[in-house]
This record gives sequence, structure tokens and C-alpha cells, in this order.
Amino acid sequence: MITIHLKYEIDADKIEDFEEYGRRWVRLVNRFGGTHHGYFLPSEGDSDIAYALFSFPGLAAYEQYRTDSMSDPECQEAIRLARDTGCIRRYERRFLRPLDGASQPTGGVTG
Repeated sequence: MITIHLKYEIDADKIEDFEEYGRRWVRLVNRFGGTHHGYFLPSEGDSDIAYALFSFPGLAAYEQYRTDSMSDPECQEAIRLARDTGCIRRYERRFLRPLDGASQPTGGVTG
């Protein structure tokens, strides 16, 4: 499994547009075989940082989603929403893997 972590710098004055963008992508990622874990919006602290997490069974499944989403009309509409409203200033994407209990080292320092 691979989990994608997105950190967004958003326009705090356009939070409603970003919320709509997020709602669309939760549904779309799930439709393409992923599991969306949600969008996390500013509450306390930075007013212009938001996060999203979603997972796919593996990197190949994620790459297939990326390829398929490029020609999907609903995906393109969601991208247009962000571009036209300017609700997203920039974003960073990270790929994470869960810690599997079987891969934990024995002995040494524990967390």
C-alpha cells in the first residue's frame, strides 16, 4: 500500500472553493479505486495550510489513477475549479508507506 500526503498552501479567503475542490476529489479518488482519508482544513495555527491523505494498493495502482484521471471529465472539472478560483497557491506531494508489524526491528530503541 502507498499513501499520498498532500500539503496545500491555500488562499484563506477562498476556503469555500477549496472545500468544494476537496469534496470532489474524495469522491473521485474512491471511484478510481483508492481510499481517501479526508481533507484536513485550517482550524488553529496557520490559516492557509491544509492537508489531504489518500491511499492506493500500490504505486502501480496510483500511477493508473493518475493516467486515467487525466482524461476523466469530472477530474478535469475539479482541476479547473482550483485553477479558476485560485484557491490553491501551491502544493507538495509525498509518498508514504505504513509501518508493517512484520518489518519492525527487534531490540534497540523503541518509539
